[in-house]
Amino acid sequence: LVAVAPARSPLAAAVEQARGLTLPLATSPYDPAAPYDTAAPAGAPQTQEQAQTRHAAEQHTEPTGTAAAEVTGPALPGTLWALLTPLLALTDRIGLVAAPPSALQQVADRLDQVAERCGPGIATYTNPAKALAAELAGSLPLLWTEGPVAAAAGRRFAGLLALLAGRPALVAELPGALATHGTLLSGTLAGGADPDDFFRDRVEEAEALRARVVLLYDEPVGALSAVPTARELALAHDTALSELGPGQGSALENAAELLAITDFTAVYLTLASAEGS
Repeated sequence: LVAVAPARSPLAAAVEQARGLTLPLATSPYDPAAPYDTAAPAGAPQTQEQAQTRHAAEQHTEPTGTAAAEVTGPALPGTLWALLTPLLALTDRIGLVAAPPSALQQVADRLDQVAERCGPGIATYTNPAKALAAELAGSLPLLWTEGPVAAAAGRRFAGLLALLAGRPALVAELPGALATHGTLLSGTLAGGADPDDFFRDRVEEAEALRARVVLLYDEPVGALSAVPTARELALAHDTALSELGPGQGSALENAAELLAITDFTAVYLTLASAEGS
């Protein structure tokens, strides 16, 4: 039994009682102290505030079958890598994944590069996250993924769009997505579904919802890839298309970039939704 949790949290205590392994939640040098780190060291006297906090934590219980709101849904962008970093270090130690400290440093460097490219001060035409957010505005994203990393990133992206921006998105893995979502490209969501849309009054009439295919893949497109077929299907149905593929570097670096860009995109769509409302 292994868990990643703040020190002295209820989860950490439960894992310790089960004789499991607790990995500390990674934090940056600028993060505030975790709420569970306020306990006094063993044997030290507690202040009245610490005693009250401890008593409240011990008395608080969730109804059977429910979970706290903060632990449901996908991990928020600010906490994802705090959870992943200790787990990557553990899986490297036991030989499941090659993630030595040098590889984790490369991942950190790639995340810094993505943050520079996708920051709020970067113009949309050179900012991949802002560009994708602008493309997805007013559309129903069909997230078609190829590869296990891209599949996980696609599910997370769809979850973040729903959780943060309140926007629906459908996710499916290639090649099955071609059949699962193919009918959506020929229905009312298709790009060319309404021939009269060109003459629509764009001031008085709301724009119709259109599907947009977003291809996410974690390996270069090869002979057995379904990505070219997906492109052709979208083009044949006059459906807009966006792509996020692998860059240069290791699989871990490319996974980090894919997760980071989609995280930034979800945040930008959230900000756009807030401004629009």
